[in-house]
Amino acid sequence: MSATELDALLPALVDLRRDLHAHPELAYTEHRTAGIVARELRELGLEVHTGIGGTGVVATLRHGSGRGCIGLRADMDALPIVERSGLPHASTVAGVHHGCGHDGHTAMLLGAARHLARHPRFDGTVHFIFQPAEEGQGGAHAMIRDGLFERFPCDAVYALHNWPDLPLGHAQTRPGPIMAAADRFDITVHGRGGHAAMPQHTPDAILAASQLVTQLNTIVARAIDPVESAVLSVTQIEGGHAHNVLPGTAKVTGTVRSFNPAVQDRIEATLRAMAEGVARGSGTRVEVEYLRYYPATLNSADEARLALAAAADAGLHAAEAPHPAFTSEDFAFMLQAKPGAYLWLGQGRADPGPDGERALHHPSYDFNDNALPLGIRWFAAVAARALPAG
Repeated sequence: MSATELDALLPALVDLRRDLHAHPELAYTEHRTAGIVARELRELGLEVHTGIGGTGVVATLRHGSGRGCIGLRADMDALPIVERSGLPHASTVAGVHHGCGHDGHTAMLLGAARHLARHPRFDGTVHFIFQPAEEGQGGAHAMIRDGLFERFPCDAVYALHNWPDLPLGHAQTRPGPIMAAADRFDITVHGRGGHAAMPQHTPDAILAASQLVTQLNTIVARAIDPVESAVLSVTQIEGGHAHNVLPGTAKVTGTVRSFNPAVQDRIEATLRAMAEGVARGSGTRVEVEYLRYYPATLNSADEARLALAAAADAGLHAAEAPHPAFTSEDFAFMLQAKPGAYLWLGQGRADPGPDGERALHHPSYDFNDNALPLGIRWFAAVAARALPAG
């Protein structure tokens, strides 16, 4: 793709990206965003389908006689965060912010659709997949349940995420795990409640919960093979309403991140056993809810190599990621269904700034528009490599 071709695309795409940023929408409510995406794709003459998995959009572009078909995916949803960027295109929606750059991902894939529709240097079929509800709500899974790959067959699927930890112009991925599985646990400890001055009459839910927090933080260090990687973090403790009352219940909530399903099984089993042990020792009763909401994002080897080769074709500094990230990504569901790869695209930052404002999910985060042409070139290069023209 020539610089002239990209230059012609970029001003309108920057405007579109900033418009999406100013009008963010949460999971499964991306009606305005999906409408803009569908309109833009129809104007290109593509076959467009809406309402997939809720608010998802898929457009199909066919060229040549090749039987191969791939999916290129972008996510569309925003986060429930109050924006503090102070930018002219800051969110106009109270408490909702494109703090992860999905506005940029959507604009890049629309740009790739525009370019490939005008300059189809591939032989086969490309499905452009615009997904709702990535931020913890399983939009990829919803689209798959709604027949995504039956209606739009794909030999492989590819996606990217802007990555502030990488310089602009750099890209990384790797075969195997690239992002972690994400689990949530909620442990409710039941005592009886009573007067704080007479604890002998009341199994102490607060004390039991405190003991449990300490024990849970030993699981990764003592129950998991040191060569494996995992994180367990307690993030909430709730209980009590008065200084002189022992509450009847206390709740401990947290997250677990891992890459190996066997490690995931071990952590859940150990957590449940610890909770029951604390309950027996304290005279309390426990209820454990353990939700595995996103699996690990596992790149297939051939597709990871293709993604890196396409990044080099696109003029990016492409390198294999030295290790996966402990953040999670629901593109994992698509990679469970199809071969594919997930790429980190450098967003560009030398440091996190005085308050970390360049970090993902920060109230002052904004997508770097200078990354738009890089993502467009990568998506186009993936199509060219995956569906080579004779």
